[in-house]
Amino acid sequence: AAGTVPRRRPPRSDMGRGLSLLLLPLALLSAPARAEGGTAGAEEVQIEVLHLPEACSPKSKKGDLLNAHYDGFLASDGSKFYCSRTQNEGHPKWFVLGVGQVIKGLDIAMMNMCPGEKRKVTIPPSLAYGQQGYAQGKIPPNATLIFEIELYAVNKGPRSVEAFNQIDKDGDKKLSELEISQYLKEEFARDGKKRHPSAHDEILADIFKKNDNDGDGFISAKEYNVYHHDEL
Repeated sequence: AAGTVPRRRPPRSDMGRGLSLLLLPLALLSAPARAEGGTAGAEEVQIEVLHLPEACSPKSKKGDLLNAHYDGFLASDGSKFYCSRTQNEGHPKWFVLGVGQVIKGLDIAMMNMCPGEKRKVTIPPSLAYGQQGYAQGKIPPNATLIFEIELYAVNKGPRSVEAFNQIDKDGDKKLSELEISQYLKEEFARDGKKRHPSAHDEILADIFKKNDNDGDGFISAKEYNVYHHDEL
């Protein structure tokens, strides 16, 4: 898929509890290419609401898990460089809002959006791929991008308070190696995929390497909770 879109994930019947949503964010998914050069503050995302449902709730916020379809166009000539309906057997894309899983302009453009809403958004180069462009995605340097977005679902994201408490069995507001190990075993069992016996230990080690910032052997609520929930 082009770099302007979230990484592809297999469809799941229970996305809120799926391994890819709770585990992979712990391992800190790498962000796609970012804009280089230019100042984001100098330009803004232009948002046009094409359809707004009568019942507009819940509204999306940073850290929410969104499910959406969208098409991407070059503003210069109107050519389409991406269509989510032709990717991953046409399944809508799942991604966490506001954490760099998509370009900065889309993170901004999809805030305060409700299920069923449709938007047309214009994203300046400074909030997309900047002076460098993205050749693999057929996006030239200094390209202004237009996206037509249809949002289907707004769910609590994988770094929600609920997700933390699910792993924190003893309620001490920090995640031990034993707690995360047990969590991985439970998710592997739900997931049902065959894995090499070493996968558990490798993933556990990676989680602590990337999240245990103070090296005390625990992942605190602050270290885990990149979305800064007051509840924790």
